[in-house]
Amino acid sequence: MILYGGKLYPTEKQSELLERLEMRINHTLIYGRLERETVLSALDSLAERIAIGEFDTLIAAVAPDDVWKYKQAAVTAMKRENLELRLSVELPDSIIAGRTGCLIHSVRPLGTLFHIAAGNAEGLPAMSVLEGLVTGNVNILKLPSADSGLTIRILTELIKAAPELAEYLYVFDTPSSDIEAMRKMADMADGIVVWGGETAIRAVRNLAPAGVKLIEWGHRLGFAYISGYTDEKAELSALAKHIAETGQLLCSSCQTIYIDTYDTGALDVFAAKFLPLLERAAETYLHTDIGAAAQLSVKRYCGRLEASAGLSPRKGRLTFYGSNCSLTVCRDSTPELSDMYANVLVKRLPAKHILPILRRKKGELQTAGLICSPEKRDELTEMLLRSGVNRVMTAGDMSASFTGEAHDGEYPLRRYIRNTDTEIL
Repeated sequence: MILYGGKLYPTEKQSELLERLEMRINHTLIYGRLERETVLSALDSLAERIAIGEFDTLIAAVAPDDVWKYKQAAVTAMKRENLELRLSVELPDSIIAGRTGCLIHSVRPLGTLFHIAAGNAEGLPAMSVLEGLVTGNVNILKLPSADSGLTIRILTELIKAAPELAEYLYVFDTPSSDIEAMRKMADMADGIVVWGGETAIRAVRNLAPAGVKLIEWGHRLGFAYISGYTDEKAELSALAKHIAETGQLLCSSCQTIYIDTYDTGALDVFAAKFLPLLERAAETYLHTDIGAAAQLSVKRYCGRLEASAGLSPRKGRLTFYGSNCSLTVCRDSTPELSDMYANVLVKRLPAKHILPILRRKKGELQTAGLICSPEKRDELTEMLLRSGVNRVMTAGDMSASFTGEAHDGEYPLRRYIRNTDTEIL
């Protein structure tokens, strides 16, 4: 399904619609005047409708266990007061133009943004486009293959609230294999917003015309770091809940649990202690992705067979299996992606080695969930930040989001605008 000029079209119309798109965008850039108030009012109105439950059935179809969570995330992202706070933090100079001597400084949209969204978080494509709208840009969105229809529904309802937004929203369900269509979209863009892993980002770099701004939101790694406790049972239970609840599918999710120790035996002791907590959490937050569950079951079964035959494919690793979860104790310390779905890596990382080890993955780190004694928190926080981590949270709140915070160390709205100067005659 395609959303184009406020109307829905079948996928078969893509070529015909793309042929006319550049002319429509140019017309909008010449004559269009998208007022920020229009966008804020439309988003705030939609947030109120989501909050009172108008979209519960649709949300339940894609996230049956997390309706409340998705509603809260959407409402938080769209409420006027939160958007105004973001604008004041991220674009403080966008309200009043500055003046220096014979120059007037002002902030303008990039022009047209081409969003290539990932499918690892339901609603992410819509949220990416909303940031483009708030900054006044025309937006072309290529949906991820796994999109459920929620994105088009959200944007269609937004257009109903403010019909003038129709000329700033174009959504295509183009497959990633259709390079020709994607290249046409990229040719019309002033900036390309890409969400995904290194393979996807590398492909977009090859696709992008010279001079187009690349705005990359790549996959990131999250981990927990443990160096003592304030309240051991509560902190470990919160970490287990976080791991199971997120399925480790988010950039902020815990993939590896690091222990501040040189002793490899301490890892086995920790795994035996933590596994029952993880089992209870996994039972409560059992994920229902049948394909992922089947793939993981086969992988775990093969791993057990190889281990029993002395043919473990990854030397120096020992897996503790629980019900719907596992902990794999590793002898190395390199940050890496886990098998996810409550299957976590456990590694040693003495405090004095934090920076040299984590720097091996510079540019890929995002969130650290820190568990430690109170007297160590400031020192460890500083070391984690110096190592390239962008967020240091309590372990249970690793994936919590807050209005006005940066994303991967940057303010998104700043990347979707350009600063202009005009000489005064």
